Amino acid sequence: MTMTNLDKPTRQKVMCAITLDAHNRDVQEKLTNEKVTSKDAFQWQSMLKCYWLEDEDNASMQICDAKMPYGYEYLGNGPRLVVTPLTDRIYVTATQALHLCMGCAPAGPAGTGKTESTKDLANAVAKACYVINAAPEMDYLTLGNIYKGLSASGSWGCFDEFNRIDVA
Repeated sequence: MTMTNLDKPTRQKVMCAITLDAHNRDVQEKLTNEKVTSKDAFQWQSMLKCYWLEDEDNASMQICDAKMPYGYEYLGNGPRLVVTPLTDRIYVTATQALHLCMGCAPAGPAGTGKTESTKDLANAVAKACYVINAAPEMDYLTLGNIYKGLSASGSWGCFDEFNRIDVA
């Protein structure tokens, strides 16, 4: 299928399916190699899973002890991030922070995928994620308005280059 001439939207769908299937294959291989047989094992619990809750007539996303309703935000037919073991760790950390009503601040060298991992997690749980590139001109009023907008819409905010904001 990938060798045929596909229109751009169809090719994007196929590439997303291949990317997610490759990750699922890797997860299955890891669980098999580690002889995970219990649904309570951390290796299984630490994977992002989607469940249909019949009594609530709703979908729920779960990772470890963090459960969140599926967002149903249509985000278009965009590319998906290649999920690596490090990405899985970021997913666990970020969802546990959300579960505890906190935020997270991924740290590391430039270009290592911190922002993209956050956006991809938001995409996986169907929540809009807005990336705000911080600037020295931003003040507490600007940030307050951004926080108001994010909370009113139920969206996620990803503040890039937050260290650029002048605190004085």
